[in-house]
Amino acid sequence: MRFMIIVKASQDSEAGVMPSEELLTAMGNYNEELAKAGILVSADGLHPSSKGARVRFSGEKRTVIDGPFAETKELIAGYWIWEVKSRDEAIEWVKRCPNPMPGTDAEIEIRQVFSAEDFGAEFTPELREQEERIREQAKKH
Repeated sequence: MRFMIIVKASQDSEAGVMPSEELLTAMGNYNEELAKAGILVSADGLHPSSKGARVRFSGEKRTVIDGPFAETKELIAGYWIWEVKSRDEAIEWVKRCPNPMPGTDAEIEIRQVFSAEDFGAEFTPELREQEERIREQAKKH
């Protein structure tokens, strides 16, 4: 089972405050543990929303909205993708994580990533084959 582990943004992360050497060291050590355990697929931090944009869809119309975005608690500061046996295992690993926003109350969200089996009969053999080709192509880049 794959899970996306989402680090919620804080006022500091949205202001562009970079993590301390202490936090970078602690996170590096934690990421190394995840890699050694064989569950880490990927991990990255994100720039503040002031450097981002959203595209709103309304029928055929597309509207670009430049950041920053107001609701910090709804924003993402970073993420991991993990391959684990269960939601409970993901929770146990998150509980071991250093506080990603020292000095504040931080929150990390755990969301399961869909797999082909989740889509049922609508995900035809042809669509599954296409999905595999796309994944293989993406690995090359």
